Amino acid sequence: METNAKPKTETQPVRELLLANQAIARGAWEAGVTFAAGYPGTPSTEIIETLAKRYPETNPRWSTNEKVAFEEGMGAAIGGLRVLVTMKHVGLNVAADAFMVFPYSGTNGGFVFISADDPGMHSSQNEQDNRYYGRMGKVPILEPSDAQECRDFVIAAFDLSEQFSTPVMLRTTTRLAHHKGLVDVGPRREVSQREFVADAKRFSVPIYRKLHRPKVEERLEALRAYAETCSFNRVEHSDNAVGVITSGISYQYVKEVLPDAGVLRLGMTYPLPPEMLRDFCGRYQTVYVVEEGESFIEEYMLSLGINNIQGKALFGVIGEYSPGRLRQALNLGAAVPQPFTEDIMLLPRPPMFCVGCGHRTVFSALRQLKVTVAGDIGCYTMGALPPFEAEHTTFCMGASIGTAVGLERAGHDKVVAIIGDSTFIHAGIPPLIDAVYNGSKLTLVILDNSTTGMTGDQPHAATGYNALGQETHKLNLVAMCKATGVENITVVDTWQRKEVARALRKAVKYNGPSVVIAQGPCMQLPEMKRRGIPPYTVIEELCTQCDACFKVWCPAIKRTAANFPLIAGDECTSCTVCAQVCPTEAIVLAETAVVA
Repeated sequence: METNAKPKTETQPVRELLLANQAIARGAWEAGVTFAAGYPGTPSTEIIETLAKRYPETNPRWSTNEKVAFEEGMGAAIGGLRVLVTMKHVGLNVAADAFMVFPYSGTNGGFVFISADDPGMHSSQNEQDNRYYGRMGKVPILEPSDAQECRDFVIAAFDLSEQFSTPVMLRTTTRLAHHKGLVDVGPRREVSQREFVADAKRFSVPIYRKLHRPKVEERLEALRAYAETCSFNRVEHSDNAVGVITSGISYQYVKEVLPDAGVLRLGMTYPLPPEMLRDFCGRYQTVYVVEEGESFIEEYMLSLGINNIQGKALFGVIGEYSPGRLRQALNLGAAVPQPFTEDIMLLPRPPMFCVGCGHRTVFSALRQLKVTVAGDIGCYTMGALPPFEAEHTTFCMGASIGTAVGLERAGHDKVVAIIGDSTFIHAGIPPLIDAVYNGSKLTLVILDNSTTGMTGDQPHAATGYNALGQETHKLNLVAMCKATGVENITVVDTWQRKEVARALRKAVKYNGPSVVIAQGPCMQLPEMKRRGIPPYTVIEELCTQCDACFKVWCPAIKRTAANFPLIAGDECTSCTVCAQVCPTEAIVLAETAVVA
């Protein structure tokens, strides 16, 4: 086949089609990172995963939570390494204690951390704009607009961090993190480790932090001056009367919807450049401020006395932006072309546990027990939805136990806290200690599916494997619970429905704190899919159409035209639960489905 393509030379860029999160990982590798830590959380998860799969030289790891990841990163950076720390927006809430104090001492090696915000709450319990964290912590914030800039900004962020001796936040959002683009990539730069000089006044005794407080402000002023001329902020002037100030993924929407407008693309959103903003707004009759999240840029501009702007009052503060949303706000046409807005009948697709999920037996039993259930963050949050409706609160990581203690104090005598194995390690151990210490009688259910399921099956400290897939110490959950003072601990096979129900009934009646560990690997794990066990099938001659199997609520069980259950063989995980409920033993393994 003939081709006009020229052979690559050393001077020609190498291009890869990358997810933006993969581009961040690539940029960290090229920048010479030798330590990376994080906790899984959409939309940031793929960064550590990519480092583990493609760039093990960065020494990536999953930490037990974001605070631990940040503190490990601080130590490595103070020790002179270049460090990347990753988390989703709510993860910075967990890491905030370390984050807020780090700028006082400043870093030694380059320290960049990812805050992946989630406008629209695609996979989160809230919307929050972490640019306010950057302002509160007085650290620079960079916001790339596409996959190429994700790679470029990460590399530049490490230089910026070392130049100003400061941690640097790189803020992304769901739509940016999960889009793909062609990215020019380069070689890895090996960076020498910086020398660590022990200095109690800088790194140790808190009373000395008073000496550093003025230095934080001096650095901020220097960064503000830097923002006026840095390459992160780019002006694209136009003869049009309309100008737009924007940042992040919103820049792409602006270029699509207002291609002829003048644009000030802010790649550095804190500190903001006052003179650049004044100069830009002075050139245009109408200026729109287009920023996802809160009115962060707009508020600052108003504080400068810049009044010829329109922002949140026009575009709104809730959810994520899109080209269609901008068109509607600017009266430039419908959000979506008419043919796609016509009313059509769509079947509802409510969230549901995966085929074979072991959580079903637990929530079925809890529903029958009629207890008050405090839930947590993970796949099991769906236990609050139909058909189970057996979970009554969900707030944040680890909150199930503390919330259950509070409900107990409020007069609920049968309270169950439910939490996943990864979330228990992340934030559940301290509240369990507190519950025992203060005499609570709650029942804690730990759903041990041997993975961090909600974010894509990442390993954690109780799986026995690290981010690189290497075998390591496996945390013993039973021993951990015993160490907190819990004496009544039961471990059950999560697919044995009668055993699960029996264990929960016994635990709820126990006069003291109890723990039930429902154990069984997630059926979506590769090793579970490779088991080679045949699927289950229905022998119609034995089926009485009692519908007991349908009440398992497994998506693999369909209904035939003749009203018999039909198990989809390509979906069935052979978890056995439907066979357990069948009163006539009409559900059997496919290879044994022979009628006498």
